[in-house]
Amino acid sequence: MEVCPYLESCFEILGRRWNGLIIHYLSNCPEFTAHFSEIRRDLSDITPRSLSLKLTELMEFGLVEKEVTTGTPVVITYHLTEKGLQLANALQPVHEWAQQHIKLEEKT
Repeated sequence: MEVCPYLESCFEILGRRWNGLIIHYLSNCPEFTAHFSEIRRDLSDITPRSLSLKLTELMEFGLVEKEVTTGTPVVITYHLTEKGLQLANALQPVHEWAQQHIKLEEKT
């Protein structure tokens, strides 16, 4: 039996630390859009450098777009593309499964 190359490619994206969480995070934001500082604040364990690298990686996969609005100050936001939103929707059953079957340890 051969491994499905589509699923293998999908897990190349999702198997990398933070990618799935960033996609999920943006899918829960108004208009699927957030500022770098908001993502950094809410995904508190990620370093700014790692977040920057991950957002760039997700942009290269065509899942996230960066929007720069000129003005004072310059406003930079990140939002899911249609492709990213479709992936976020595909992850919803995985999210539901995890809520039913994974017991989380309480953080102290």
